[in-house]
Amino acid sequence: MSEINSLAAADGTAAAHPWGRYVALGDSFTEGIGDPEANSPGGHRGWADRVSEELSRGHADFAYANLAVCGRLLQQISDQQLAPCLSLKPDLVSISAGGNDLIRPGGDPDLLAEKLDSAVQILSSAGATVILFSGPDTGSTVLGRIRGKVAIYNENLRTVAARHDAVVADMWSLRQLADPQMWNEDRLHFSPLGHHTIAAMVLDSLNVPHTLEPLSPKPLPPRTWREARAGDFVWAREYFVPWVIRRLRHRSSGDGITAKRPTPGPVFGSDRFGSDQGTALILPPE
Repeated sequence: MSEINSLAAADGTAAAHPWGRYVALGDSFTEGIGDPEANSPGGHRGWADRVSEELSRGHADFAYANLAVCGRLLQQISDQQLAPCLSLKPDLVSISAGGNDLIRPGGDPDLLAEKLDSAVQILSSAGATVILFSGPDTGSTVLGRIRGKVAIYNENLRTVAARHDAVVADMWSLRQLADPQMWNEDRLHFSPLGHHTIAAMVLDSLNVPHTLEPLSPKPLPPRTWREARAGDFVWAREYFVPWVIRRLRHRSSGDGITAKRPTPGPVFGSDRFGSDQGTALILPPE
Protein backbone atom coordinates (compact mmCIF):
# COMPACT_ATOMS: atom_id res chain seq x y z
CA MET A 1 0.00 0.00 0.00
CA SER A 2 1.20 3.52 -0.76
CA GLU A 3 2.55 5.46 2.19
CA ILE A 4 -0.27 7.62 3.56
CA ASN A 5 0.32 11.18 4.64
CA SER A 6 -2.14 11.72 7.49
CA LEU A 7 -1.45 15.40 8.11
CA ALA A 8 -4.47 17.70 7.92
CA ALA A 9 -4.40 21.08 6.21
CA ALA A 10 -3.99 24.17 8.34
CA ASP A 11 -7.73 24.91 8.30
CA GLY A 12 -8.48 21.44 9.62
CA THR A 13 -10.93 20.63 6.82
CA ALA A 14 -8.71 19.08 4.15
CA ALA A 15 -6.64 15.96 4.66
CA ALA A 16 -3.45 15.29 2.74
CA HIS A 17 -3.71 11.89 1.09
CA PRO A 18 -2.21 10.33 -2.06
CA TRP A 19 -5.43 9.45 -3.94
CA GLY A 20 -7.12 11.31 -6.75
CA ARG A 21 -9.36 8.71 -8.42
CA TYR A 22 -11.64 6.46 -6.34
CA VAL A 23 -13.96 3.70 -7.60
CA ALA A 24 -16.36 1.78 -5.33
CA LEU A 25 -17.40 -1.77 -6.29
CA GLY A 26 -20.00 -3.98 -4.67
CA ASP A 27 -23.65 -4.60 -3.94
CA SER A 28 -26.44 -2.81 -2.04
CA PHE A 29 -24.12 -2.02 0.87
CA THR A 30 -21.86 0.10 -1.33
CA GLU A 31 -24.76 1.41 -3.40
CA GLY A 32 -26.04 3.00 -0.18
CA ILE A 33 -29.36 1.20 0.29
CA GLY A 34 -30.87 2.18 3.64
CA ASP A 35 -29.56 5.75 3.40
CA PRO A 36 -32.14 7.58 1.24
CA GLU A 37 -31.12 10.88 -0.32
CA ALA A 38 -33.34 12.40 -3.00
CA ASN A 39 -30.48 14.44 -4.48
CA SER A 40 -28.18 11.45 -4.96
CA PRO A 41 -28.17 9.25 -8.09
CA GLY A 42 -30.52 6.34 -7.54
CA GLY A 43 -31.99 8.07 -4.48
CA HIS A 44 -29.39 6.72 -2.04
CA ARG A 45 -26.26 8.19 -0.47
CA GLY A 46 -24.38 5.67 1.67
CA TRP A 47 -20.94 5.31 3.20
CA ALA A 48 -19.03 5.44 -0.12
CA ASP A 49 -20.48 8.85 -1.05
CA ARG A 50 -19.62 10.11 2.44
CA VAL A 51 -16.05 8.83 2.14
CA SER A 52 -15.61 10.44 -1.28
CA GLU A 53 -16.91 13.75 0.06
CA GLU A 54 -14.28 13.71 2.78
CA LEU A 55 -11.50 12.64 0.43
CA SER A 56 -12.39 15.48 -1.93
CA ARG A 57 -11.85 18.21 0.68
CA GLY A 58 -9.02 20.43 -0.53
CA HIS A 59 -8.56 18.23 -3.63
CA ALA A 60 -10.22 20.07 -6.50
CA ASP A 61 -9.35 17.37 -9.02
CA PHE A 62 -10.57 14.43 -6.90
CA ALA A 63 -12.85 12.09 -8.90
CA TYR A 64 -15.22 9.30 -7.86
CA ALA A 65 -17.32 6.58 -9.42
CA ASN A 66 -19.63 4.01 -7.80
CA LEU A 67 -20.34 0.90 -9.86
CA ALA A 68 -22.20 -1.01 -7.13
CA VAL A 69 -25.57 -2.62 -7.89
CA CYS A 70 -27.84 -4.14 -5.26
CA GLY A 71 -28.25 -7.90 -5.14
CA ARG A 72 -25.00 -8.69 -6.90
CA LEU A 73 -23.09 -11.85 -5.98
CA LEU A 74 -19.30 -11.87 -5.77
CA GLN A 75 -18.85 -13.52 -9.19
CA GLN A 76 -21.22 -10.99 -10.77
CA ILE A 77 -19.25 -8.13 -9.24
CA SER A 78 -16.03 -9.57 -10.69
CA ASP A 79 -17.58 -10.21 -14.10
CA GLN A 80 -19.51 -6.95 -14.43
CA GLN A 81 -17.58 -4.33 -12.47
CA LEU A 82 -13.86 -5.12 -12.62
CA ALA A 83 -13.31 -4.21 -16.28
CA PRO A 84 -15.24 -0.91 -16.11
CA CYS A 85 -13.34 -0.08 -12.93
CA LEU A 86 -9.94 -0.70 -14.51
CA SER A 87 -10.88 1.39 -17.55
CA LEU A 88 -11.27 4.39 -15.20
CA LYS A 89 -7.67 3.95 -13.97
CA PRO A 90 -8.35 4.52 -10.25
CA ASP A 91 -5.64 4.71 -7.62
CA LEU A 92 -8.08 3.79 -4.82
CA VAL A 93 -10.67 1.00 -5.07
CA SER A 94 -13.05 -0.40 -2.47
CA ILE A 95 -14.66 -3.78 -2.98
CA SER A 96 -17.25 -5.24 -0.64
CA ALA A 97 -18.61 -8.55 -1.88
CA GLY A 98 -19.73 -11.94 -0.64
CA GLY A 99 -22.54 -11.00 1.72
CA ASN A 100 -25.29 -12.00 -0.70
CA ASP A 101 -23.47 -15.28 -1.34
CA LEU A 102 -23.18 -16.16 2.35
CA ILE A 103 -26.89 -15.54 2.98
CA ARG A 104 -27.84 -18.13 0.38
CA PRO A 105 -27.87 -21.85 1.22
CA GLY A 106 -24.57 -23.45 0.35
CA GLY A 107 -22.59 -20.21 0.48
CA ASP A 108 -18.98 -21.37 0.97
CA PRO A 109 -16.70 -18.81 2.68
CA ASP A 110 -13.56 -20.63 1.51
CA LEU A 111 -14.62 -20.70 -2.14
CA LEU A 112 -15.69 -17.06 -1.94
CA ALA A 113 -12.28 -16.07 -0.57
CA GLU A 114 -10.60 -17.71 -3.57
CA LYS A 115 -12.76 -15.66 -5.94
CA LEU A 116 -12.10 -12.50 -3.94
CA ASP A 117 -8.36 -13.15 -4.04
CA SER A 118 -8.43 -13.23 -7.84
CA ALA A 119 -10.30 -9.92 -8.02
CA VAL A 120 -7.99 -8.19 -5.54
CA GLN A 121 -4.91 -9.44 -7.38
CA ILE A 122 -6.17 -7.84 -10.59
CA LEU A 123 -6.91 -4.53 -8.87
CA SER A 124 -3.67 -4.35 -6.92
CA SER A 125 -1.64 -5.32 -9.99
CA ALA A 126 -3.08 -2.25 -11.69
CA GLY A 127 -1.46 -0.11 -8.98
CA ALA A 128 -4.55 0.74 -6.94
CA THR A 129 -4.78 0.77 -3.16
CA VAL A 130 -7.57 -1.72 -2.38
CA ILE A 131 -10.00 -1.51 0.55
CA LEU A 132 -11.66 -4.75 1.67
CA PHE A 133 -14.54 -5.04 4.14
CA SER A 134 -14.87 -7.70 6.79
CA GLY A 135 -18.47 -8.68 7.43
CA PRO A 136 -20.21 -7.27 10.52
CA ASP A 137 -20.89 -9.44 13.56
CA THR A 138 -24.44 -10.59 12.79
CA GLY A 139 -24.97 -12.32 16.13
CA SER A 140 -27.58 -9.83 17.33
CA THR A 141 -29.35 -9.45 13.96
CA VAL A 142 -31.79 -11.47 11.83
CA LEU A 143 -28.70 -12.80 10.05
CA GLY A 144 -27.40 -14.47 13.19
CA ARG A 145 -27.59 -17.94 11.63
CA ILE A 146 -24.74 -17.12 9.23
CA ARG A 147 -22.47 -15.65 11.93
CA GLY A 148 -20.07 -18.60 11.75
CA LYS A 149 -19.73 -18.36 7.97
CA VAL A 150 -19.11 -14.62 8.21
CA ALA A 151 -16.36 -15.21 10.79
CA ILE A 152 -14.63 -17.77 8.54
CA TYR A 153 -14.90 -15.47 5.53
CA ASN A 154 -13.41 -12.62 7.54
CA GLU A 155 -10.36 -14.67 8.46
CA ASN A 156 -9.90 -15.66 4.84
CA LEU A 157 -10.33 -12.03 3.81
CA ARG A 158 -7.51 -10.95 6.13
CA THR A 159 -5.24 -13.48 4.42
CA VAL A 160 -6.20 -12.04 1.03
CA ALA A 161 -5.54 -8.51 2.28
CA ALA A 162 -2.11 -9.44 3.65
CA ARG A 163 -1.18 -11.16 0.38
CA HIS A 164 -1.97 -8.08 -1.70
CA ASP A 165 -1.17 -5.33 0.81
CA ALA A 166 -4.82 -4.23 0.95
CA VAL A 167 -6.51 -2.15 3.64
CA VAL A 168 -9.10 -3.93 5.81
CA ALA A 169 -12.12 -1.89 6.89
CA ASP A 170 -13.07 -3.99 9.89
CA MET A 171 -16.84 -3.96 10.39
CA TRP A 172 -16.70 -7.04 12.64
CA SER A 173 -14.86 -5.00 15.28
CA LEU A 174 -17.20 -2.02 14.91
CA ARG A 175 -19.23 -2.74 18.04
CA GLN A 176 -21.57 0.21 17.42
CA LEU A 177 -23.22 -1.80 14.66
CA ALA A 178 -24.81 -4.06 17.28
CA ASP A 179 -27.32 -1.28 18.03
CA PRO A 180 -30.60 -1.87 16.13
CA GLN A 181 -30.71 1.80 15.14
CA MET A 182 -27.59 1.28 13.01
CA TRP A 183 -29.78 -0.88 10.75
CA ASN A 184 -32.54 0.04 8.34
CA GLU A 185 -36.13 -1.03 9.01
CA ASP A 186 -35.61 -4.00 6.66
CA ARG A 187 -32.96 -5.28 9.14
CA LEU A 188 -30.73 -6.26 6.22
CA HIS A 189 -29.17 -2.89 5.31
CA PHE A 190 -27.67 -0.09 7.35
CA SER A 191 -29.50 3.07 8.33
CA PRO A 192 -28.14 6.59 7.67
CA LEU A 193 -26.55 6.44 11.12
CA GLY A 194 -24.93 3.10 10.24
CA HIS A 195 -23.58 4.41 6.93
CA HIS A 196 -22.19 7.49 8.69
CA THR A 197 -20.46 5.33 11.30
CA ILE A 198 -19.00 3.00 8.67
CA ALA A 199 -17.75 5.93 6.57
CA ALA A 200 -15.84 7.30 9.55
CA MET A 201 -14.33 3.85 10.18
CA VAL A 202 -13.21 3.57 6.54
CA LEU A 203 -11.47 6.95 6.69
CA ASP A 204 -9.80 5.96 9.96
CA SER A 205 -8.63 2.73 8.31
CA LEU A 206 -7.07 4.83 5.54
CA ASN A 207 -5.46 7.06 8.19
CA VAL A 208 -7.19 10.11 6.69
CA PRO A 209 -8.36 12.90 9.05
CA HIS A 210 -12.02 13.77 8.51
CA THR A 211 -14.96 15.77 9.83
CA LEU A 212 -17.33 12.85 10.55
CA GLU A 213 -17.96 13.06 14.28
CA PRO A 214 -19.02 9.94 16.22
CA LEU A 215 -22.80 9.84 16.53
CA SER A 216 -24.83 7.85 19.04
CA PRO A 217 -28.42 6.73 18.48
CA LYS A 218 -31.07 8.27 20.66
CA PRO A 219 -32.54 5.96 23.31
CA LEU A 220 -35.68 4.21 22.10
CA PRO A 221 -38.81 4.04 24.24
CA PRO A 222 -39.29 0.62 25.87
CA ARG A 223 -41.55 -1.83 24.04
CA THR A 224 -43.70 -4.58 25.43
CA TRP A 225 -43.29 -8.17 24.30
CA ARG A 226 -46.52 -7.86 22.31
CA GLU A 227 -45.29 -4.71 20.53
CA ALA A 228 -41.98 -6.37 19.68
CA ARG A 229 -43.70 -9.43 18.20
CA ALA A 230 -46.05 -7.20 16.21
CA GLY A 231 -42.99 -5.44 14.78
CA ASP A 232 -41.49 -8.81 13.86
CA PHE A 233 -44.68 -9.77 12.04
CA VAL A 234 -44.67 -6.55 10.02
CA TRP A 235 -40.99 -7.02 9.15
CA ALA A 236 -41.59 -10.62 8.00
CA ARG A 237 -44.53 -9.60 5.82
CA GLU A 238 -42.93 -6.50 4.30
CA TYR A 239 -39.31 -7.63 3.86
CA PHE A 240 -38.50 -11.26 4.69
CA VAL A 241 -41.23 -13.01 2.69
CA PRO A 242 -40.60 -10.94 -0.49
CA TRP A 243 -36.88 -11.69 -0.14
CA VAL A 244 -37.55 -15.45 0.09
CA ILE A 245 -39.87 -15.31 -2.93
CA ARG A 246 -37.19 -13.56 -4.99
CA ARG A 247 -34.67 -16.24 -4.06
CA LEU A 248 -37.08 -19.05 -5.02
CA ARG A 249 -37.70 -17.38 -8.37
CA HIS A 250 -33.96 -16.78 -8.88
CA ARG A 251 -34.54 -13.05 -9.05
CA SER A 252 -32.61 -10.17 -7.51
CA SER A 253 -33.59 -6.74 -6.26
CA GLY A 254 -30.92 -5.43 -8.63
CA ASP A 255 -32.44 -6.88 -11.80
CA GLY A 256 -32.66 -4.13 -14.40
CA ILE A 257 -30.68 -1.65 -12.28
CA THR A 258 -27.54 -0.03 -13.68
CA ALA A 259 -24.47 1.21 -11.82
CA LYS A 260 -25.12 4.05 -9.39
CA ARG A 261 -22.51 6.54 -10.67
CA PRO A 262 -20.94 5.31 -13.92
CA THR A 263 -20.77 8.63 -15.79
CA PRO A 264 -19.24 12.05 -15.06
CA GLY A 265 -21.15 14.57 -12.96
CA PRO A 266 -21.01 16.46 -9.65
CA VAL A 267 -21.79 14.86 -6.29
CA PHE A 268 -22.94 17.28 -3.62
CA GLY A 269 -22.93 16.16 0.00
CA SER A 270 -25.90 16.98 2.20
CA ASP A 271 -25.28 15.30 5.52
CA ARG A 272 -28.59 14.83 7.28
CA PHE A 273 -26.72 14.91 10.60
CA GLY A 274 -25.54 18.46 10.03
CA SER A 275 -21.83 18.30 9.20
CA ASP A 276 -20.66 20.40 6.26
CA GLN A 277 -19.81 18.17 3.33
CA GLY A 278 -17.52 18.80 0.40
CA THR A 279 -17.96 18.05 -3.28
CA ALA A 280 -16.62 15.15 -5.29
CA LEU A 281 -16.63 14.62 -9.04
CA ILE A 282 -17.79 11.33 -10.49
CA LEU A 283 -14.82 9.70 -12.11
CA PRO A 284 -14.63 10.26 -15.88
CA PRO A 285 -12.81 7.72 -18.04
CA GLU A 286 -9.42 8.71 -19.39
